[in-house]
Amino acid sequence: MASYMDMVTVLMCMFIVLFAMSTVDQEKFEKLRNSLAAGFGVTETEFADTADGVVVPPEKVADQGEGFTEIDLARAELDELIALRERIRTNLAAQGLLSAVEFDIGERGLTVRLISTETFFEANSDTLSGQVVAVLDAVAPPLAGTDYRISVEGHADYRDPDGPFPTNWELSSGRSVQVLRHLVEQRAIPAERVASVGYGSAHPLATGAGPDELALNRRVDVVALSDQPESIRQLIPGLIAERGTQ
Repeated sequence: MASYMDMVTVLMCMFIVLFAMSTVDQEKFEKLRNSLAAGFGVTETEFADTADGVVVPPEKVADQGEGFTEIDLARAELDELIALRERIRTNLAAQGLLSAVEFDIGERGLTVRLISTETFFEANSDTLSGQVVAVLDAVAPPLAGTDYRISVEGHADYRDPDGPFPTNWELSSGRSVQVLRHLVEQRAIPAERVASVGYGSAHPLATGAGPDELALNRRVDVVALSDQPESIRQLIPGLIAERGTQ
């Protein structure tokens, strides 16, 4: 009799379980099934979020907003770089110095190239000419009003310098340091945002040996560096090509 009662009890439990399984909330079950299927790439339904996007760190949500895709962030960064370039252009145009500067927007950010047919730097010298000082005074205020880090990059022509610089590395570094010092000491750009780099003659803009070509290579680039992730910065050249202009 005890064995029979145990068997009946087990049968009762089994029927209770079967009854419970037969009354599953069908709507909840469909949502669960569709979500799992979408998660494994089988199908997409209105019950699962399958939008493409970029994960924004919590501390950046207030600045960039939730749900921004990488292309949205790249467009916003490009618009900000273009706006910065136009503010610099306006200052230079007011001083009649617009032709003394070239601009380039790319993956790194905005490059302000101090270059012209007139020489910014004499051969074997890192002394700032009056023209380059005037250009820096026009370029600095818009840069100071942003949060961009700034890389000041010095360049020299291919000829080996005479004293006091033993090589073009020291010469180009000296030029970038002089520009940096003017931006920090005279134009109040925060020192923690600025760095100086000397490239020697490794990155020429012109390959000839004439006076104009040599003058082109005696230059300093002031680069406002984008702080976006690389995956976003890589989209900027494509956006520029899409718009058909820099």
